[in-house]
Amino acid sequence: MRYFFLFLICSYYQVNYAQNYTEHPLQTIDSIQQQKWVDDLYNGMTIEEKIGQLFMVQVFSDKGKVHENEIAKLITQQHIGGLIYSKGGPVRQAKLNNELQAGAKIPLLIGMDAEWGLNMRLDSTYAFPWNMTLGAISDNKLVEQTGRQIGEHCKRLGVHFNFAPAVDINTNPKNPIIGNRSFGEDRDNVTDKGLAFMKGMQSAGTLANAKHFPGHGDTETDSHLELPTINFSAKRIDSIELYPYKKLIKQGLASVMVAHLNVPSLEARRGFPSSLSKHIVTDILKEQLGFNGLIFTDALTMKGAADYVEKSVDGTKTKSLVKGGEIDLMAFLAGNDVMLMSEDPEKGIAKFVEAYNNKTITEERLAHSVKKILMAKYKVGLHNYSPIGIYNLENDLNRIKDDALYEELMENAITVVKNTNSLLPLRDLETKKIAYVTLGDDDGSIFLEELKKYTKVHEIKADKLDEIITKLQNYNTVIIGFHRSNANPWKDFQFSQKDMAWLYEIARTNTVILDVFARPYALNDLLSIENIEGIVMSYQNSKIAQEKSAQLVFGAIAAKGKLPVSTGAFFPVGTGIAYNSLMNLSYGLPERVGMDSKLLRRLDSVANFAIDGKMTPGIQLLVARKGKVIYNKNFGYHTYAKTNKVDFDDLYDVASLTKILATLPVLMELEEKGSLSLDDKLSKLMPVYKNTNKKNVTLKKMLSHYAQLKPWIPFYYATLDSLTKKPDPKYYRKSKTKGFEIEVTNTLFMRNDYKDSIQKIIQESDLLSSLRYRYSDLPYYILSDYLEDFYGKPLSEIVEDRFYKSLGANYTTYNPRKKFSLKNIVPTEIDNYFRYSKVHGYVHDMGAAMQNGVGGHAGIFSNANDVAKIMQMYLQKGFYGGKRYLENDTVDKFNYCYYCGNNNRRGVGFDKPQLGEEGPTCGCLSMSSFGHSGFTGTYAWADPEEEIVYIFLANRTYPQAGKNLLLRENIRTEIQRLIYEAIIE
Repeated sequence: MRYFFLFLICSYYQVNYAQNYTEHPLQTIDSIQQQKWVDDLYNGMTIEEKIGQLFMVQVFSDKGKVHENEIAKLITQQHIGGLIYSKGGPVRQAKLNNELQAGAKIPLLIGMDAEWGLNMRLDSTYAFPWNMTLGAISDNKLVEQTGRQIGEHCKRLGVHFNFAPAVDINTNPKNPIIGNRSFGEDRDNVTDKGLAFMKGMQSAGTLANAKHFPGHGDTETDSHLELPTINFSAKRIDSIELYPYKKLIKQGLASVMVAHLNVPSLEARRGFPSSLSKHIVTDILKEQLGFNGLIFTDALTMKGAADYVEKSVDGTKTKSLVKGGEIDLMAFLAGNDVMLMSEDPEKGIAKFVEAYNNKTITEERLAHSVKKILMAKYKVGLHNYSPIGIYNLENDLNRIKDDALYEELMENAITVVKNTNSLLPLRDLETKKIAYVTLGDDDGSIFLEELKKYTKVHEIKADKLDEIITKLQNYNTVIIGFHRSNANPWKDFQFSQKDMAWLYEIARTNTVILDVFARPYALNDLLSIENIEGIVMSYQNSKIAQEKSAQLVFGAIAAKGKLPVSTGAFFPVGTGIAYNSLMNLSYGLPERVGMDSKLLRRLDSVANFAIDGKMTPGIQLLVARKGKVIYNKNFGYHTYAKTNKVDFDDLYDVASLTKILATLPVLMELEEKGSLSLDDKLSKLMPVYKNTNKKNVTLKKMLSHYAQLKPWIPFYYATLDSLTKKPDPKYYRKSKTKGFEIEVTNTLFMRNDYKDSIQKIIQESDLLSSLRYRYSDLPYYILSDYLEDFYGKPLSEIVEDRFYKSLGANYTTYNPRKKFSLKNIVPTEIDNYFRYSKVHGYVHDMGAAMQNGVGGHAGIFSNANDVAKIMQMYLQKGFYGGKRYLENDTVDKFNYCYYCGNNNRRGVGFDKPQLGEEGPTCGCLSMSSFGHSGFTGTYAWADPEEEIVYIFLANRTYPQAGKNLLLRENIRTEIQRLIYEAIIE
């Protein structure tokens, strides 16, 4: 029974606290101490000090000493209660704020307009997306987290009130002030978003401010220039515009900003601003809605605040101009608590003192507002004020967690509004020839570069429309990016007449995907969408928006967003076509997948150490986890001459990675189709081996390097002149002639029939004396011959047709000189033993060079991004980009160590982690992991348990293969170790 009564008592206090919280949003848990602090402070203040608390003046931290002295004077002589900061850098603001707070007898309440976070980032972008973008997100927990992190920014900078969120329901596309600042036009969506944002921000200790009361969402007038009119009935305003306020007030909203609007249905005086209307501020907001938090005016310097027009009975207009602090007094008498950005605070305060002395302002009315302000100051901790810490301030306002949240927000916001025949996401890349055309007046290069990560995309430019139409005839898919400025949320967003003409004509003759990087109202300009197959709304033209939109186009991320507003005749509010990810690689921050950016930066040090130590001229380095590339950097140059920096689209000779990038996937495909078996003997696969010492060698043993095959045969050596040690004219010509058509270099062509000689040499070669693990290239010479015979075409065509084209691995190829400029191909060696020239664009491996550059063991050139695609395909058990290349069981079958019991760590084709002390990995990853390394310094590894793909491409053989310092210093495995140390979850 005792516990029952205890339960009732606790329940009573919980219920009453919740009610009090609703009724008194500025009240703290220690309300008794709070009230004592407020009363003691208030009772010790002069009338001038009390009135000064009602004023919050604007401060610019970048205006210099004269301005700062003016503000300091207002603080010390007029006793103003608060500051609202605009513009300037964070450190400047913090230092100035500390100085001004030090001069205040009562700590100042600090406010900012930081609706999207603090505009204090080094790249001059906002910390978070506009509200309109947030309005497209279905998961309100993300909006709440946004509010929280913005609140953390504010708190760190000493800001107590953030004038956010704007809960205006924007129903007018031509609204010049609200627009992107609104969560949209649906009252429930706006309310839910506003409430989530408010809760998040206030949970961080920063007080929220819902604006612009009673609702600024349907006007075409700029309230900074004249007084906008809202021509809705009181009933409509109550059911729509006031709806968010009702909900937020019940949940503890700290403050409200009253707009400068003319609302005839709520205020009888014509042209009279809502901020000065007692009926709107007191009767509706305070009494009807029961709001007890702080009430701020909008900026009292705005045109509509001091200048209003009345119409007489006969329709003539008379203008009334409020001067000399009168507007401040009018706003206070209407029921506002804080006079924001008074045009002349000194006159305003004097007017208040005069009104107090003549009883226009009662002591009760003054105490009501001043004590609320003091309650707010206590609530934000100003009763224990301490200056803002300057150390590390910029880093604290530019956090990785904020960028990670921005990424997640954009992934959830970008909206597909049209998708004819499920064109999006783009699949079947082998059938696509894709062009990119940019419209608008802002940069779309980030979008284009991100598109190129998925497949070959060509940017098409022309000065005239007919020229671009002609150029586009060679493509079957055109992506049009419409890019407008992301500098602030008020920038122009419409299509120009030229944009429209080009769009319609391109769409008339091509399959088009239109991606709009501007506010959704841009779609209002579209008079017809009949010929546009796909339309994507990306909302903003920020770097992250461009990156994420490209990823969505190719299905690397899912489509989740829904339009927060109606756009023209075609797309009502809520439009959004969802689709799932195709399981392509996406790109983002390490923290999104449980890794630490700071720890990953240690990879830079090791890579630079290798470059500085001349272990390799350059490096491409990539790390992916959970399907997301989270580290992708380039180091050094193509050569030590340092003329060409390594770039993302440069191609490296990957050497023995060819085994698992080219030969192995084709064999795996044949095995699962039943065309061959791992237990098949060579005599069955290739009858030519029936009468050789290799007839009983199985495919499994060959690929596990457990078949007694010689590790290497220097085929080229037998084709050199015995005296000069240079290519023998018996086998070579300096130019291509009949019978000499195997291109070793552009000045060295080998006899066609020598390829057969290579196979014959292998057939007749001796076996090793004992059965043990011994790495060998010979199985891949044999199997490339088998595959080319099976398919009747070169291995280069087989693997490209069956894998690379559909994977979008367009930088992965044999014989890259035929497709790419030498500027994009990294050289591998200055050969002084066979070709006697720089090996540049030709395969480094001599045996592969003697096979026209196409070997089963070597010959592939690629970049880190493409290699990662293939390794990710393996990691996902044969599935990638919406296509199943291999069955789960097939990948498992080849990624298995059949001879580990015989001290052979190898899988079937794949290398595996070491069994003992030494081996190919850092020794810190799972035994289910797999990969391979290459002679030129390359390395590719995948770990199913941690879902990590790690790619290292280098040309350590340049200018001479010589000593393998890269291997000696364990550079590749040391980087691998650091990758695993960066895992935080």
